Amino acid sequence: MRSGIRRVVVGMSGGVDSAVSALLLKRKGFDVVGVFMQNWDANEEIGTCTIEQDYKDAERVCDRLGVPLTRIDFVKEYWNEVFSNLLKDYESGYTPNPDIRCNKFIKFRSFFDYSTNKLGADAVATGHYANTSFGTYLQRYVSNKNVKLLQAKDAIKDQTFFLCQIPQDSLRLTMFPLGEYYKKDVVKIARENGLYNVANKRESTGICFIGKRRFQDFISEYVDKKPGNFIDLDTGTVVGKHNGIHHWTLGQGCRIGGVRRPYFVFRKDSKSNDILVVQGTNHPALYTELALTSRVHWIDPGMEDLVKRQGILNCNFRFQHTHPLVPCKILQTLDNRLIIRINKPLRAVTPGQFAALYLANECLGGAQMLNVGPSLYSLNQSNRKDIQEEQDDSEECQNSLKRPIQEARHNSVLH
Repeated sequence: MRSGIRRVVVGMSGGVDSAVSALLLKRKGFDVVGVFMQNWDANEEIGTCTIEQDYKDAERVCDRLGVPLTRIDFVKEYWNEVFSNLLKDYESGYTPNPDIRCNKFIKFRSFFDYSTNKLGADAVATGHYANTSFGTYLQRYVSNKNVKLLQAKDAIKDQTFFLCQIPQDSLRLTMFPLGEYYKKDVVKIARENGLYNVANKRESTGICFIGKRRFQDFISEYVDKKPGNFIDLDTGTVVGKHNGIHHWTLGQGCRIGGVRRPYFVFRKDSKSNDILVVQGTNHPALYTELALTSRVHWIDPGMEDLVKRQGILNCNFRFQHTHPLVPCKILQTLDNRLIIRINKPLRAVTPGQFAALYLANECLGGAQMLNVGPSLYSLNQSNRKDIQEEQDDSEECQNSLKRPIQEARHNSVLH
């Protein structure tokens, strides 16, 4: 271990990833302390939330490992920094990503500060699949050098996309024990060490407080219904009704009855509450090569000067963590926003989502996309072959993921 690091506080979620992270830290000889974060008020929950079961599972793991566990309430922080912004974004027609904001403001700010200031942590650790240039256990830590966020060995589980907004000061003192492991090996380690309650647990997906409800049902509890029309982009005619733009995201199928070809969301108008729709999943209106963002967050602050000196930076882009990286060119404006020119047209690039940027295996950072376009339809480029090529690439990527995902589900290791 690096000289000076003795106590490591690990975020315990009640899942297999954080459990094995704690186990590996214990094996390395660190003084490990567990923290279970409660970010949602059970009084707000109408459906089924697993937080109490998750806490019990975390307790059982910590008891077996001989790790003290503290339960911390970050409900207020989560509401103010994550959930209230999620509601504002949906009301404005955006499609936000709460996981990225949760990592930035809760796990790598509130949790980090509590661990270092209240629990005497020399470093923190999480069960994220990621790496840093300082090494798994900070063995290459340098006090006067910025740390870089690197992709995990397991490309399928890599979570650097969700970490693209985390602060440099927190990342410098963060360990990712699972960065050099495949998911299947993590589950194997859990089973070999008697952590069966988490090794056999199904992986949680989505947001805890939604429970088993459809997202459209959940969001209706917080955002008032504002009915509007589905309007066909090509004909200008009303083809259906909806109960609010917050129910829909770009590229999503609309399930409009009585039509020969299915409709997909092209654009949402927060003023009129109308949604423009197009027929066919490969309609050219759904494709664009350009995105405009909010102020960019560079994980290594030195990147800002580099980008400004170069003028245009060639790197890679994604806006969903399961999508393959795509080459792009970025230009940073005087107010630190980004203009991203993607090297090939992508489907359903969505305002509100985050553009994460990569160079080789390094995640450089990211920014929330505020606007996209123009679409290939508006540029009168409806017959471009690369639309079909993009669709083929997307299908190939998804098919390549199906086998390991299905195998993982079969082995009950997805958590």
